[in-house]
Amino acid sequence: MTRKELVEQIFQKKTFLCVGLDTDIKKIPTYLLNDPDPIVAFNQQIIDATAPYCVAFKPNMAFYESMGVKGIAAFETTVQYIKENHPHHFVIADAKRGDIGNTSAMYARTFFEEYDVDALTVAPYMGVDSVSPFLEYEGKWVILLALTSNAGSKDFQLTKNEEGERLFERVLKKGLEWGNTGNLMFVVGATRGSLIGDVRKVAPESFLLVPGVGAQGGSLEEVCKYGMTKDCGLLVNSSRGIIYASDGEDFAEASAAKAKALQEQMAAELAKIQ
Repeated sequence: MTRKELVEQIFQKKTFLCVGLDTDIKKIPTYLLNDPDPIVAFNQQIIDATAPYCVAFKPNMAFYESMGVKGIAAFETTVQYIKENHPHHFVIADAKRGDIGNTSAMYARTFFEEYDVDALTVAPYMGVDSVSPFLEYEGKWVILLALTSNAGSKDFQLTKNEEGERLFERVLKKGLEWGNTGNLMFVVGATRGSLIGDVRKVAPESFLLVPGVGAQGGSLEEVCKYGMTKDCGLLVNSSRGIIYASDGEDFAEASAAKAKALQEQMAAELAKIQ
């Protein structure tokens, strides 16, 4: 999916919601455990219920890898289901890969050729040769970790060098040297508030994948205040707050209601820039 296509979907559907498929077999409705593939059964109902209110889905690889081969198969089936049934949705594999060049090349082959996702989260710590293999795929996106929402992010991301530049700012600058606004996004946590404004000083046009709205307590209004651009420039992710809205047989309907509520808020924010 190109940047132009993504922006068109955002304004057409009046939403920049990304639904995180952090599917934990210990949290899904118990009656689904009787299904031959309970993770896929759960995901498919969540996807169909929330698709009208979002533009992206983001399976988190850790939740699938925790179940071994069956989990990986469920991930692959989930991605195929989205692509076949909701082809205009952006598919992000949240895997946070990144290693020496030849290893990153294999990760890139896995996710961009074998699974054929649109985007992959990548860790920048090992530098350009660990990121560049992912950027070689035309039409695919790297989503680089920059300023995350977890408490421990301050251990490294907010530290300053002798010039007073914070590490996340250096990551943003280097990332834009490696890629561009058409193939590179950044992860910026919703709980970072006004720091999102500092991100925009360095990366004014880049798309940001923003986790932390919902269960983690991030404010959608604050994210938009500091991070929204003329073509939106945001994909705001919500995972637990949507997919676990109910643990009963109405779980899909409950997830749709949560997604719709966020979509309506997003529509109001998008109206401000049109």
